Amino acid sequence: MKSHVWRPLFVALLVIALVLVARKLLVPADFGVGARGYMYGWHRAGNEQQWKEVAVKYKTAQHCMQCHRDKYDEMKESPHRNINCENCHGPALNHPDDPHTLTIDRSRELCARCHTRLPYPGSSRGVMKGIDPKTHNVGLDCVTCHWPHDPRKEGHKR
Repeated sequence: MKSHVWRPLFVALLVIALVLVARKLLVPADFGVGARGYMYGWHRAGNEQQWKEVAVKYKTAQHCMQCHRDKYDEMKESPHRNINCENCHGPALNHPDDPHTLTIDRSRELCARCHTRLPYPGSSRGVMKGIDPKTHNVGLDCVTCHWPHDPRKEGHKR
């Protein structure tokens, strides 16, 4: 065979060899290995302890319910029942040990993520009450008029 055939073949073999060497050097030996042999996925038996030591940022509404039962019960009866507390109050990572870690988002932008009117009449999103944030009580936070835990109730009066 002529050299115009051998050269690309050698380049392709060299690239394959480099990939195999890099994989051998960079990928841990226990990557993808499970109790039944090789498994697809990201699980590594060698780093299970590291994952056990990771601090969980989000703790769900069940965590909040332990101290804030009244708010929890109010939310579960409201149209916002499917929204997790941490969507508005931030991750409960160090709460209640450090109460200042929770920052309550009272911004219009937070409410507008769901309550901006969308022209999708065929979807369940089109059924939700929507507003035009450019014209609806501009300059006021939503909590001025609406109680966030149960928006059917009146909000904070200023």
